[in-house]
Amino acid sequence: MKQKWYAYLWLAELLYWVLGLCNILFAWLGLLFFVIPLFVAIIGGSKAYCNRYCGRGQLFELLGRKWKLSCSRTPPKFLHSRWFRYGFLAFFLTMFCLMLFSTYQVFTGAPLKQTVTLLWTIKLPWQWAAVDMVAPWMAQFAFGFFGVMMTSTVLGLITMIFFRPRTWCVYCPMGTMTQGICKLKHRKEGSCCGGTGKENCGTSETAGE
Repeated sequence: MKQKWYAYLWLAELLYWVLGLCNILFAWLGLLFFVIPLFVAIIGGSKAYCNRYCGRGQLFELLGRKWKLSCSRTPPKFLHSRWFRYGFLAFFLTMFCLMLFSTYQVFTGAPLKQTVTLLWTIKLPWQWAAVDMVAPWMAQFAFGFFGVMMTSTVLGLITMIFFRPRTWCVYCPMGTMTQGICKLKHRKEGSCCGGTGKENCGTSETAGE
């Protein structure tokens, strides 16, 4: 069967990493991965982005299922739990706000920190990045945001290896936010998922199958 165009959006995820490694300023493109899911959920009232258009989920599926890099075990039940998903979302948003605060500090005169922080603790030196063509605060945001994107990808790869390919989708902060938006929009449980069964990328017990 001929694949639909959105089946190849995993290439966009790979392109983002290639561009970001070549020039850290391309990290700004990652905002599209934040804005588009929220826009789809708010306007369409569905999780169509998670179900069909998420390049990261597609990449995990490709690596885990087709390339056999996943153990395909059932993920722990606590990953599906509301307290963990919303707790992780709160933690993730807190780290995001701290990143914005660092950007603000550079905007007000603090020195630029040319580091990408992985897993919120490991600082990777990035002094080779060419950032002279933009304001320092724009470069600082790029460094911080690339760290956020790298951290979430590494977590997704780890859970992909040990559990089902798309286990990240179970507790993905964007998936949790779009799930909440859809629930508010439709006012009833379970009406927010634009896809079916195995494609669901939110709280479904079958996510990652």
